[in-house]
Amino acid sequence: MIIAVASGKGGTGKTTIATNLALTLAENLPVQVLDCDTEEPNAHLFLKPTFETTEEVQIKIPVVNEARCLKCGRCTEVCAFHAIAVMGKRVLTFPELCHGCGGCLLACPTGAIKEAPKKIGVVELGYAGTIKFAHGKLAVGTPLASPVVKAVREKAERQRVVIIDAPPGTSCSVVNSVSGADYCLLVTEPTPFGLNDLVLAVGMVRKLGLPFGVIINRSDQGDRRIEEYCRAEKIPILLKIPFNRRLAALYARGGCIVEEYPEWKETFRDLWQRLQREVGYERAISN
Repeated sequence: MIIAVASGKGGTGKTTIATNLALTLAENLPVQVLDCDTEEPNAHLFLKPTFETTEEVQIKIPVVNEARCLKCGRCTEVCAFHAIAVMGKRVLTFPELCHGCGGCLLACPTGAIKEAPKKIGVVELGYAGTIKFAHGKLAVGTPLASPVVKAVREKAERQRVVIIDAPPGTSCSVVNSVSGADYCLLVTEPTPFGLNDLVLAVGMVRKLGLPFGVIINRSDQGDRRIEEYCRAEKIPILLKIPFNRRLAALYARGGCIVEEYPEWKETFRDLWQRLQREVGYERAISN
């Protein structure tokens, strides 16, 4: 099973759910964690993996041979991101805007455009105990996260339970993170901001056709509008976690709930059982 853990906004406890579920399942099942929050990966701070390999992520950007260029502007016309422009007798390229689609290369009537690789990030791979781990890191100053997210997703191994820690929000990088998952956990909090961004996240996963459910963190704080919304939309609430100052302090130290307080493993086992029922998954984790 591939489980994506997402949220409409940051700070809801997404990484807490992903890492503690992984640690609980790893006692009985092969598990892999993919941290796709390439701008601010933080699952490694809790799982503390030993990294064994690093792979570069590159895109191909256009390089123009001015001697062969007709300055016809076809490349500019096909580029949706304005990464190439004809300015009088010169052709300017803007690598930071390029998405590496190759459209300009195909459109050029004289073959004046070639492609050169540009590093935009890395994928680091290793193990946290028996948990196979991978995360992406976007290069500083690079605005294009999606290719790095895709490179992390390509590391998914279907013979393991794959837990994806997605970026917050509903941007392209989030869509690339959760697409193809068997189930999506949407982690939220009972605040007006939490509700607003949950509605956006629900719209995203419904558009993608993903089965999903909601986890409410700090469920005894704020108001009950999240629960009312889920009831009206017939969205299952899979877990409610009340605020606990001990757990907040543990998180601030980079600790994991199920390691410090083993009684919480039962909560995450129950969550796993519920997920299996939601998607008709037959493998069970023993107690």
